[in-house]
Amino acid sequence: MESGLSWESANHFRNLMSKSFEMARMWGFHSTGNPARGVSLREKRPVREKQTLRPEQILQLLTVLKEPVRTMVLLGVLTGMRIGEILGLRRKDVNFTIDQIQIEQACYRGLLGSPKSKGSRRTLPLPRALVAPLIQICEHAPRAGEGDLVFQTRNGTPLSDTNLLLEHLKPAGWKIGMPSLSWHTLRRTHATLLQACGASLKDAQAQLGHSKMSTTLAVYTLPIPAHLRLAVENLAQLVTNGDELHSWGDEVPAVAE
Repeated sequence: MESGLSWESANHFRNLMSKSFEMARMWGFHSTGNPARGVSLREKRPVREKQTLRPEQILQLLTVLKEPVRTMVLLGVLTGMRIGEILGLRRKDVNFTIDQIQIEQACYRGLLGSPKSKGSRRTLPLPRALVAPLIQICEHAPRAGEGDLVFQTRNGTPLSDTNLLLEHLKPAGWKIGMPSLSWHTLRRTHATLLQACGASLKDAQAQLGHSKMSTTLAVYTLPIPAHLRLAVENLAQLVTNGDELHSWGDEVPAVAE
């Protein structure tokens, strides 16, 4: 970590060494204890504050972006799909008849393969707001086979998430006052707004394709100030029944045993 590695990288190396020593002990190459177990990392501190898009910022973002990035951003916000899942989405994965999206493939650094984890293979509801934009994208794609990608280059190959980020998403983020905008911001926004709209944490976990609910809660779900204020006001109403505390004066009874 002193050489510049992140907390996550150091933690991965620590876990890798621990697993290596455990396997060496099981296979008879190492007989003493596991030295990696004694390695402790300093407290993890976030590099930057995690942010989400407010509804008005989403509209601003869609206004300044051009296709196909506009539809990709809308897809990320409304479905919570990873950028790799968006880039790996095929025509046959989108069912316009029953309004569903099947996540069966993902793209990582230009290579198509399986989704990130077992939980990542999932079926998502297709919002009606996405139907028309996706149909238009498919109609103007160079290749129109069922197995072809929805978002593709002129040669029918996958788009680059890094190029899209640097050339389109980041500049749009500066325009709306969010310079730290990234593809992960869209997933975090989806999880946060989904919860604000009444979905359960289990719903968010299934939507995002997380194997652990703790990941959904700790990493992707952030509080919304307006909803926090409303919750606190509701709590105050419950406790005081709408009465002002200062009007109670000396009439407040002493605390009983």
